[in-house]
Amino acid sequence: MQVYLVGGAVRDALLNRKVVERDYVVVGATPQEMLSQGYTQVGKDFPVFLHPKTQEEYALARTERKSGKGYTGFVCDASSTVTLEEDLLRRDLTVNAIAQDNLGNLIDPYGGKKDLENRILRHVSEAFSEDPLRVFRVARFATRYAYLGFTIANETMALMKKMAQSGELSALSAERVWQETKRSLLEKTPHVFFTVLNQAHGLNDWFAELESKLDTGLETLKAAVTLEKAEKESLAKSTDSETARLIIRFTALLSHLDEEEAKRLCDRLKVQNQVSEIVSLACKFKGFLLNTQISPSDLLALFNGCDAWRREERFTLLLSAFAAYAQNQGVDWQHQQKRIEDALAAANQVNVQDIIATGVKGPEIKEALNQAKLNAIAFINT
Repeated sequence: MQVYLVGGAVRDALLNRKVVERDYVVVGATPQEMLSQGYTQVGKDFPVFLHPKTQEEYALARTERKSGKGYTGFVCDASSTVTLEEDLLRRDLTVNAIAQDNLGNLIDPYGGKKDLENRILRHVSEAFSEDPLRVFRVARFATRYAYLGFTIANETMALMKKMAQSGELSALSAERVWQETKRSLLEKTPHVFFTVLNQAHGLNDWFAELESKLDTGLETLKAAVTLEKAEKESLAKSTDSETARLIIRFTALLSHLDEEEAKRLCDRLKVQNQVSEIVSLACKFKGFLLNTQISPSDLLALFNGCDAWRREERFTLLLSAFAAYAQNQGVDWQHQQKRIEDALAAANQVNVQDIIATGVKGPEIKEALNQAKLNAIAFINT
C-alpha cells in the first residue's frame, strides 16, 4: 500500500500559496484494508476514507468510464491493481494531476509542473469532456489564478466549447453549478469566471439572462470588488462577512436585470433565499434607489416594499449591494444612501403607541402610522 499527496495541496504548494486542505490517494489497497487500519469510509460511488486522527481524505486510486449523461454517469474501478498514473490520468487539469510521495518527490506524468511554470490550465486527456462540470471548474480555476497570469490552453478552450455545444451542461444539477459560481464569486477577480464561460459559449444553459448585457454586469461586478476595499471594515463586522460579500457581488452582477429576469436566474440556480431576496429587491426598486429626487411617498413605498422596519439589517445590506450599480449609473451614492438612511431613521422614530393613544382604532391605525411616517420623512427632506 502506497500513499501519495495529490491535487490542490501539491499545486498550491508549488505556487507558494497557502495549502488549505490535503487529499491523498492510496495505491494497492482494498476497502477492507483501509477499514482494518481505522479509517472511516464516506464515499458511496467510490471508496473515500477519513483518516482516524487527522480526518483528512484518503481515496483509493481509481479509473472512471463514462456510462451516462452529466457528472454522475460514471462506472468506477477502485481495485488494488489501479496504478497512480491511471488515477492521475482521470483528473481534469495537468496542474491537478501531480502527486507527491512521503519523501517529497513529485510524480508528474502529464507535465503539470511545466504548465504551472508557464501559467497554463490544460486538460489531462480527452476524457476531460466526459464530465460537463469541468467547464465550470476550469472557469473557477481560471478565476482563482488570474492574478498569477494563468490562461486556458487553446485546445482546452476548444474542448470546453465543444462540451457546451453538446448540450451536456444542462444535465448538471443546479446545486453543483451554483457551488462553482459561489466559490468563483468570492475570488479576487470574480468577473473572470463569467468571461471564461462566455468564451466557451457556456452561459446559455444557466446564465442566459446575462448574455445580452454581460459587459454591464461584469463592469458592475468589478466596481463592487473595488468598493469592497473601502467597506472592508464594515463587512468584517458582519455576522457572516463571506455571505455578505457573496450577496454584494452577486447583486452587482445582476442589478442591470429586471426583477423577473433576476428571479428566473436565481430560481434556476436554486440560489439560497438569503442571497436571492436582496438581488430581487435591488432589481425591483432600482428606479427608486437611483432617483436622487425621490419623493417622501416613494421613500415610504421603498421602506414598506423592502420591509425595512422589521428587516433593517437586510435593507442596509441591500444599500451596500446596490452601491456599485448606482456608481456606474453616475449617482453620487454616498449622498443618496445617507438621504435614504436618514429618512428611514426619521420614520423609525414614529411610535405606534403614540398613535393609538390619540384614539385611532382598528384598520385606521395602519393608515395613521403610514401618514405619520410620511410626515417624518417629509420633514427631514424640507
